[in-house]
Amino acid sequence: MAKKAAKKKTVKAKPARAKKSAAPKLKKISALKKKLSKGYSAKELAHFREIILEKRKEILEELTILKESMMDVTTGEYSSENSMYSTHMEQGTDAMEREKTFLFASREGKFLNYLDDALRRIEKGTYGFCLDCIDEPKGLCKTCPLIPIERLEAVPHAQLCVECKNLKQKF
Repeated sequence: MAKKAAKKKTVKAKPARAKKSAAPKLKKISALKKKLSKGYSAKELAHFREIILEKRKEILEELTILKESMMDVTTGEYSSENSMYSTHMEQGTDAMEREKTFLFASREGKFLNYLDDALRRIEKGTYGFCLDCIDEPKGLCKTCPLIPIERLEAVPHAQLCVECKNLKQKF
């Protein structure tokens, strides 16, 4: 019985030593999680706002150019496809080009909406959080539940981290 008691003491002593050496790491991890749960700093959010506003300006310029190519500037009406001198093939080509221009304008408008939504999230304080990880962090990336800065600089309207986006695309 004395041998069993001696074994129990040695078994208990080893985990106690391991906990002491892991304590500083746990404090660092909890401090990191606390910082991440707050989100990005005001300086970082201002940086992202600048990126979004610059992209928004570019999109508005592109939309203006597309609108000018679709509309007659003098009358404000859409360019007419009826020309006395055009052939059926030319009219078909013109119609196809107009449709392509409308698709580009629609795509740019959708992107503009994404950028506006990102600006609203900055104002609310929810910008930069991965929607899939915010409630229950999955730990798929090093900054979970925040979207990494590199991704937000490349895709400022992103709502998911790369790993969650890849998981969604697989299904």
